[in-house]
Amino acid sequence: MRQLGVAIAVAVLAGCSLTQPEEDPVQIKLRDLDGRVAGVERVVANQSLLDLARRIDALEADMRALHGQLEELQNANEALRKQQRDLYSDLDKRLSGGTAASPAIPPGPSPGDAGEQAAYAQAFDALKASNYAAAIGGFQKYLSAYPSGTLADNAQYWLGEAFYVTRDYEKAADAFRTVGQRWPDSRKAPDALLKLGYSQFELKRYDDARATLRAVRQRFPDSDAARLAGERLQRIPLDAH
Repeated sequence: MRQLGVAIAVAVLAGCSLTQPEEDPVQIKLRDLDGRVAGVERVVANQSLLDLARRIDALEADMRALHGQLEELQNANEALRKQQRDLYSDLDKRLSGGTAASPAIPPGPSPGDAGEQAAYAQAFDALKASNYAAAIGGFQKYLSAYPSGTLADNAQYWLGEAFYVTRDYEKAADAFRTVGQRWPDSRKAPDALLKLGYSQFELKRYDDARATLRAVRQRFPDSDAARLAGERLQRIPLDAH
């Protein structure tokens, strides 16, 4: 009997050693919570990366748009610079012959003639020196003092050129129009009508510009002004008004 009891006790102990101890519920909850937190962190991380990628794409799109706008501005700036160079070049060419186109000072001028010549020369010198504000003021002063002077048509024309080169096309158009109205037979009439068309073109009054430039070719067919009018007509879009 003693041996049987010992055997039973050994068996019970062996069985107890094979049974796994019950796991702590708190530990189970903690592991589950850790797993869920890790899952949430992965989702958040993935969402953050997605948002970051979207922001990068948006920034790249903005950069491309800005680059395109910069190219447009550069092209527009270059076009303006070319236009400005053309304006100054055209004015320089006209100024180079400006003195020859002006009536010569008659010998033995009276005090009145001398004052007229001096007023005109002062304004014209300012124009040649690219002092356009002084030139405009000088020609306006001359025309006010000598509205029927021997150089009045020239002064009116160069007043228009000074306005034109400073891109005040509205006043330039008025000045050039006045030359044709008051001195239709002046040697400046062809150029004044041409520059009236140019001014209308710059103001985007394409119908008026087209009519004016065609008038140059009809009235002065063999002049340089007619040739230049034809070239400018080609720059007016057919559907422009």
